[in-house]
Amino acid sequence: MKTLLASAAIALAVVAPAYAAPVAYRSVNVDGVNIAYREAGNASKPAVLLLHGVPSSSRMYDGLLRKLGDRYHLIAPDYPGFGNSDAPDPQKFAYTFENLAVVMQHFTDAVGARRYVLLMQDYGAPVGMRLAQARPEAVQALVFQNGNVYEEGLGAMWAKRKPFWANREAHEKDVIAVHQSVAATRARHIGSDPDIAAYDPDLWMDEYAYLNRPGQARIQADLIYDYQHNLAAYPQWQAWLKQRQLPTLVVWGKHDLAFTVPGAQAFKRDNPSAEVHVLDGGHFVMDTKLDEVAAITGAFLGKLSSGAGASAGAAPAGR
Repeated sequence: MKTLLASAAIALAVVAPAYAAPVAYRSVNVDGVNIAYREAGNASKPAVLLLHGVPSSSRMYDGLLRKLGDRYHLIAPDYPGFGNSDAPDPQKFAYTFENLAVVMQHFTDAVGARRYVLLMQDYGAPVGMRLAQARPEAVQALVFQNGNVYEEGLGAMWAKRKPFWANREAHEKDVIAVHQSVAATRARHIGSDPDIAAYDPDLWMDEYAYLNRPGQARIQADLIYDYQHNLAAYPQWQAWLKQRQLPTLVVWGKHDLAFTVPGAQAFKRDNPSAEVHVLDGGHFVMDTKLDEVAAITGAFLGKLSSGAGASAGAAPAGR
C-alpha cells in the first residue's frame, strides 16, 4: 500500500502543472576565484547543494531549480574552470578533485550554507564525497544522479583512460582531442538511448563551445588525469556511506555508457535503505526526464522535511 501511494504521489507530481520558481544568477569571490552560481528558493527553506558534472555547469540544474524552488532553497555553483566561474591558469591553480572540493567547501561558507542535502551528478560525486568527508555534520542526505562511486558502475570507456593515467605525455593529445570533439560531447548525452530525437542538440553544442575556450585543454586534461584518484578512493567512500547510513536517493539514466546501471544498484550494498530509481534516460537524465527526476527528488526531499526516513544522525536540512 505504501509503495502504491508513493507511486501515485510521484505520478501526480509529474502531471500536475508546476510553479516555475525564479532563478537568480549570482557570483561570489572564493579564495580569489569568482564562483558563479544559480540560486532558487527562500533561504529559510531546507537547503540543497547541487554539484554538476563534466563538461556542464550549474546550467544543467536550471530546470530542476525552477521546479523545486518553491519548496526548497537550492544552490548550484560552477566549479573553477567551468560555466561562468573564473578559470585560473593551471600553472597557478591545481585542477584536482581535491582542490575543487576545497573551493566548494569555502563556497558554502561564503554563501552561508551550513547544512544541506548534497545532490551530485558525474564529477559532482567525487567532489561531493570529499566535501562530505571533510564536513560530515553539514550533509543531511545524499542524492546521486549518475554520480558513480562503485567499480561496478564503470563503463567500457574507462579502459581507454588507463594508458593515459600510466603515461600522460604519450596519450594526452589524443585524449583531449576526443574529449573536446562534438562527437564525444554529443555521445555523452545520448549514450545508448535509441530515442535520439528527444535530445536538444543545444545541450552538447553549448558544452562544446565551453570546452573549446582558451585554456580549457589543459584544465580538462588535468582533471581527466586526476580522475584515477577517484577510483582509488571508492573503497574509502563506500565505507563512509556504510558507516553514516544517511538517507540516500539514487536516480540513474540507464542509457549512460560511462556509468552503468550496476553502479546505481551497488549503493544498496552499503546502504540497504537507499532509494534507487533507474529511468529511461541518459547520463544527464534530466535531458529527457526532468519531470520524473523533479517528482522523485521532490518526494524524497519532502520525506526529509517531514522527518520521515531520516537517519539518527541527520537533522532537517537548512541554512
